[in-house]
Amino acid sequence: MAALFTPLQIGAVTLRNRIVVSPMCEYSSTDGFANDWHLVHLGSRAVGGAGLILTEAIAVSPEARISPADLGIWKDEHIEKLKQIVDFLHAHGAVAGVQLAHAGRKASTSEPWKGMKLVPADQGGWENIMAPSAIPFSEHYGHPKALDKAGIDKVVADFKAAAVRTLKAGFKVIEIHGAHGYLIHQFLSPLSNHRTDEYGGSFDNRIRLLTKIVAAIQEVWPAENPLFVRLSATDWVEGGWDLPQTTQLAKILKDLGVHLIDTSSGGLDTRQKIPVGPLYQTAFADHIKKETGIQTGAVGLITTADEAEMIVSTGKADLVFLARELLRDPYFPMHAAHHLKDDSFKWPVQYERAKPRH
Repeated sequence: MAALFTPLQIGAVTLRNRIVVSPMCEYSSTDGFANDWHLVHLGSRAVGGAGLILTEAIAVSPEARISPADLGIWKDEHIEKLKQIVDFLHAHGAVAGVQLAHAGRKASTSEPWKGMKLVPADQGGWENIMAPSAIPFSEHYGHPKALDKAGIDKVVADFKAAAVRTLKAGFKVIEIHGAHGYLIHQFLSPLSNHRTDEYGGSFDNRIRLLTKIVAAIQEVWPAENPLFVRLSATDWVEGGWDLPQTTQLAKILKDLGVHLIDTSSGGLDTRQKIPVGPLYQTAFADHIKKETGIQTGAVGLITTADEAEMIVSTGKADLVFLARELLRDPYFPMHAAHHLKDDSFKWPVQYERAKPRH
């Protein structure tokens, strides 16, 4: 059996293999509601054989959305369609997970195919764009207001309430989005966090929002259910958030009961210089895993079965998170199993007659 197709138990949940559908925004919702697009999009990846399927970033409040077309989980009415999707994923052998998120200063923007720029309130956007400090991401984004302590408390409460709805919808995994320049990452990085209170300045202060969110979610999320955190390992900007700080935070999160670090990078600052290439972020997952002992996921231009197999078989990460490759090919796991000559992989019975033979 190829290492890529060995099961992995995390808490009380067993994944059938190490292939994860990485969160990918679809910008296809109205008022936060999931619809048949999400059912088919995510469901096809379950049929295709992925072990864990994470939704796109789901906003914990209306103002937490990246765009007006984002998924949401800020009201109970969102649960029904999400539960239908979850039930389908589980019926076809995948584990369903959700990524809970708050866009912070990157909120109220248009879909990428419309330019990814500020959407004014009179055109469907909103004015209450929030951040740790009143520093815009760029001239194309809104001017955020610095959160006061009541606002911070609301953010924490919103994540907690979203976790309750996540459980009601039947999801088995929560991932907290602390990467890519969104709100939690904005608090982590000294480039975007210029606060002088207990949420800014020192490392311990800058991680405080995230640790409070973790604790709040754990009050309502079963301890045996996996809890992931996605982190940007570096801002790719001098003086910003970096790998040593990420490693230090990963140790703390492990002690707090977080099961896995989904290891990405960048997204916080327009000055970033990223050496993009195959597996360019895998070394971060490898480093954090070796230094802290926490399980990690590797993400970033992993596009072939051999690359994914190498990451898992050499212990560089426990899971591989695929995004664009799974957009191109929902059946990547099927094709990877064939390429790696792994006969343990089970095709859906409806597709068995199309299975290629070695």
